[in-house]
Amino acid sequence: MQEDVQRALLALLESSSPGALATVIRVSGSAPQRPGARLLLLGDGRLVGTVGGGAIEQVVIEALRVCLEEGKPDVLVHDLARDLGMCCGGRMEVFVERVEAKPRLFLFGAGHVGKAAAAIAQTVGFDVTVIDDREELNTAERFSGCTRVVAEPREAVSGLGLTAADYVLIATHDHRVDEEALDVCSKEPHRYIGMIGSKRKVFRVIQRIHHRRGTVALGKVYAPVGLAIGAVSPEEIAVSIVAELVALRHGAPAPHMRVLDHPGLARVLAGELTPEAAEKLPG
Repeated sequence: MQEDVQRALLALLESSSPGALATVIRVSGSAPQRPGARLLLLGDGRLVGTVGGGAIEQVVIEALRVCLEEGKPDVLVHDLARDLGMCCGGRMEVFVERVEAKPRLFLFGAGHVGKAAAAIAQTVGFDVTVIDDREELNTAERFSGCTRVVAEPREAVSGLGLTAADYVLIATHDHRVDEEALDVCSKEPHRYIGMIGSKRKVFRVIQRIHHRRGTVALGKVYAPVGLAIGAVSPEEIAVSIVAELVALRHGAPAPHMRVLDHPGLARVLAGELTPEAAEKLPG
């Protein structure tokens, strides 16, 4: 049984799908499993392994589902008779954690911010792919350890294989290219899309995409990208961006600069305000 869990866990880590793993860490008295027993919840809902069956397993399965959704680890402690009505009469402690492959970050833009963000993102565990059609910038020397794709966004996206677990950062040298990247990536599965720029630029880009398509999925789009930490230099901006990625990865509250819930954007899309006028509104 544990070999099945090991094989399933290895397959999970090689895929782009997250899962959640429960491990029995301590038992006392009469318990249905020993320390080390594991139960793995896969992203498609399948279960591999067991922590003992019965009421304790149902409690653990529910905790796995919550962990998979929220990403927060937990330790479950239960007296099997008193808490769950099981006849065993022992006590179990089970550690629950989210497991997934190294998160992938697709970075559009090989400029100063992109270079700094790629380096920092790798140090906190992201697998980084840089997309930029400027061969003189998108080099192995500038982006050590990264996968590099020399192409414009529309050409590149079809070959990236974006999934619902992937992060996208848009920080190119050209507003047109930023807009193209946001347009094509927002149609693909994603966990996060961040786009650099001022509030006015964000309003204008969203307005143009909305005008062409009639709708834009903004729920997981963060623009302007990054946390409000007063960043000025490319390196500081990169820190604010990667800090945002880390906060979202762990479900932690943070001062995002995102303005896509701003009331001014809805009025821009309705044709009531220009991006310039909306930028001046508070909020």
